[in-house]
Amino acid sequence: MVLDLALLLISLGVILVSAGFFTNGVEWLGRKLCLTEGAVGSILAAVGTAMPETVIPLIAILLGSGEVGEEIGIGAILGAPFMLGTLALLISGGAVLVFRRTRLEPDPHVIRRDLFFFLVVYTLAIAAAFLPRPLKLVVALGLVVAYIYFVYETITKGRTLDQEEGECEPLYLCKRVDNPPLVLVIVQVLLAFLGIVAGAKVFVDGVADLSAILGVPAFVFSLLVAPLATEMPEKFNSVIWLAQRKDTMALGNITGAMVFQSSVIPAIGIILTPWVLTETAFLSALLALASGLVTYLLLLRRGFLDARLLVAYGGVFYAAFVAAVLTGTIG
Repeated sequence: MVLDLALLLISLGVILVSAGFFTNGVEWLGRKLCLTEGAVGSILAAVGTAMPETVIPLIAILLGSGEVGEEIGIGAILGAPFMLGTLALLISGGAVLVFRRTRLEPDPHVIRRDLFFFLVVYTLAIAAAFLPRPLKLVVALGLVVAYIYFVYETITKGRTLDQEEGECEPLYLCKRVDNPPLVLVIVQVLLAFLGIVAGAKVFVDGVADLSAILGVPAFVFSLLVAPLATEMPEKFNSVIWLAQRKDTMALGNITGAMVFQSSVIPAIGIILTPWVLTETAFLSALLALASGLVTYLLLLRRGFLDARLLVAYGGVFYAAFVAAVLTGTIG
């Protein structure tokens, strides 16, 4: 027990440090490639830090034992959008309040675009559970095509980073150089990414061991604990950017991951499993969609987000689901 806790703390530190290097490196990469801020946050950072939680369902489905492996895999697939749409938003709002602000002011067009894609593709992914197998495969293909279109829209539209007023911090691997070479930027991003993956792997293994010791069911672990651990890179990256008042990249890191985790990953699940969802799975999906819709409507109406509201509804949706699972309200 003591060793498991020590490994959790060490891996948490590795993820935190690596996330700092990753956000710094990926921002420089965006500047070097003249990418939009939406592309940096919603694609580069989002997909990069989504790799740990992407691996878990694939391993569970492909290497797991039959129906149990499929159940754990589906739980992990649906747990990621739920955590991003509730807990990640709660943490972002809380971080802004800690930084003595009450408003998040990202580019509303970028975040609304992300959330619109999320609401559409995730609804299709969940609806596919009611369709016959041939139509499920059609939906899976459509989800992949939709994400490709999302990438195109994000890369081609929006302000590039070199048009932003804020200066980028020096690249951590060479702080004395004002304009670091692209090769060194890529090296830092790759090393930081490997650190994030390694730290997340150790953290997940440690949480799994503790879950076994405490007697937590495998499905609860796959739907709640595993995504909670593997979503930490997105949360850390977003907090770092929020501290630097780079709200578009901070929120884009979360909403972009929501699009990826609700399109490409469910498409894999639909192809590799019967894609039959339980009441628990449906509830997690509905709460994620509800949180995404509330955030979208707030941005549509106001053009900014109130950190206190993020904490409020993110916390309520997350707590409601955890309570339903732990009390056995849903099966």
